[in-house]
Amino acid sequence: MTIKISLPQLLFLSCLFAILPGCGSSDTSDTEEKAEAKTPVTITTISIEPMAETIDLNAVSSFLKKSSIKSTATGIVESAEANLGDNVKKGDLLFTLKTKEAVALEKATSKDTSLNFHGLIKIKASKDGVISSITHHKGDYVQEADELAVIAEQNSMVFLLEVPYELHRFVKVGEPCDIVLSDKQQIKGTLSSPLPIMDVQSQTENYIVKPVSAEKLPENLIVKIKIIKNNKPVATVLPKAAVLSNETQTDFWVMKLMNDSTAIKVPIKKGIESADKVEILEPLFKNTDNILLTGNYGLSDTAKVTILKEK
Repeated sequence: MTIKISLPQLLFLSCLFAILPGCGSSDTSDTEEKAEAKTPVTITTISIEPMAETIDLNAVSSFLKKSSIKSTATGIVESAEANLGDNVKKGDLLFTLKTKEAVALEKATSKDTSLNFHGLIKIKASKDGVISSITHHKGDYVQEADELAVIAEQNSMVFLLEVPYELHRFVKVGEPCDIVLSDKQQIKGTLSSPLPIMDVQSQTENYIVKPVSAEKLPENLIVKIKIIKNNKPVATVLPKAAVLSNETQTDFWVMKLMNDSTAIKVPIKKGIESADKVEILEPLFKNTDNILLTGNYGLSDTAKVTILKEK
């Protein structure tokens, strides 16, 4: 049986067969392009270094030694050279008193020059330090032994550390610690003796922390004391950004490069943590293993990646 095809039909079929291979080729190209999509990442490697885990506790600055400057007679404060916050040396003039007898004879003295009695008493600093409080000022009437001012000895500055009882086992007398001020400045300190009193409400006990250097700080300054909870001189460490976890923080893993373009999920066991680093207990990585540092979040178990060059 012979099938006859007209010329128009022949031209139509020729065009159809010419178009079909092109369509199939375009689809394949799109699929391959999607399959080759890669996530840009940066990489890091493990480091071997000491690691320390710390706990932060509140402390308040205080002067252990304070000297009370007292009136040595009853009378009027004639002058006051002391100002709150002044740094003074032993022997510096702080107050001048006019005795009550001198005040009583003041009018008589102006009329009779033979009664030349001034009755002025100079009160001087007994210690080096800073004027932490002033009780009386010029013109005040004071009794003998009244407190005029208080000198806080700068070298007696300490920090009173509040430690919850359940954490007292981590506080070891004689151990070094870091004192973090509110402006993020850090100074070194040493844990000293505990005070034999516990706060009944908060159930905290106080320890004395002595700064290594004599810092000129105000009293009642609230600071943070970093206490070493756990310490390892040698640890396998990764940056914290390289470690991923599930929502409940029960499973942890990293993305490790298998070759230049493929990363796989590797479960890990964490150890000590600091602000920006994590100790890796398991598995044992080599220092040549490349671990994803950025671009790792949300990647599948086996992911295609492209490594960004560091500028």
